[in-house]
This record gives sequence, C-alpha cells and structure tokens, in this order.
Amino acid sequence: MNHRTTTHRRALAGGAIALAAALTLAGCGGDSDSKDSADKPELKVSGAFIPEPTMDDMAAGFLKIDNTGAADELTSATSDIAGDVTLHSSKGGAMKEQDSFAVPADGELDFTRGGNHLMFEKLKRKPKQGDKVAVTLHFQKSDPIKVEVPVKEATHNPEQQGESAHGSHTSH
Repeated sequence: MNHRTTTHRRALAGGAIALAAALTLAGCGGDSDSKDSADKPELKVSGAFIPEPTMDDMAAGFLKIDNTGAADELTSATSDIAGDVTLHSSKGGAMKEQDSFAVPADGELDFTRGGNHLMFEKLKRKPKQGDKVAVTLHFQKSDPIKVEVPVKEATHNPEQQGESAHGSHTSH
C-alpha cells in the first residue's frame, strides 16, 4: 500500500467515525418525546373525604396527592356541589387562602385536618354522610383529575383512627 492510499483510507475511516458520533449525539438530544415523558408529573389521589358539614353553606375536604414524576402545581378545584372551592393552608391555627400548592417531584401534597384543605363554599346542597361528591382538581401541567369524594361522619379523622383511607380516585 502506498502512502496516498493509506492517507485516503484513514480520512474515510475518520469521517465515518465523526459521522457516527454526530448521529449518536443528535439522537440523544433530539428525541424530545422520551425527554418529555421523564419530565411529566405522575399524579395519584388517595384518602379523599369530606366530613359531614355542620354548616349549611360550607364544608372542608381532605385528600393526598402522590407524585412519582416531575413537579407540578395544584392551581384550583371545582365541584358541582359548591359555588366556589378554594385552597387553604392552616398554620398555627390561622387559616389562609392559597392561590396554589406545589406538588413536588417524587413527593406528595397532603390535605389533612389542621393543615392544608379544600373549602367548599356557597354549598348548593348540604352533603350527608354516605354521599359522594364529585371534585375536579386542576393542575399547572397535568390534565384535571376527577375524584369521587365520600362524605364521612363529622368527626372522621383517618390519622387518629389508624386508617389508610382510600377514596375513589382517578390516576393520571
């Protein structure tokens, strides 16, 4: 083999390696579908309940949102039973309306007695123990999740009763 043929073959081989490397890198960065799926929240609602309200015009709701994916944000809730559903936090006995709640990546958001909760305001009808109330949770990234929330006795508290209460839910 002469010097010219060897140089030509090396140039071709080097070009092929460079082309293969470029295609591999393009494949890694250009596949947005697999990247997007890794960046999506995976939400599941459990333990939902509404204590039977003592007042005719408002009620509270509690639930847990587990997230095994990317971070999201609960931005609002709606229900056909209430004129308005608002998000509230409770700290040190003081209740404060919130615009939204973070649903951390690979974490959870808890709505529990004495803590975060939903407030069903301007009730169109007072739910009774044994009823189920349709609630839709709205998120910044995820599609809405519809939950059938059971109405429990007014004193129901799954944490004190050692339950792992699970209301009907729809996973996303």
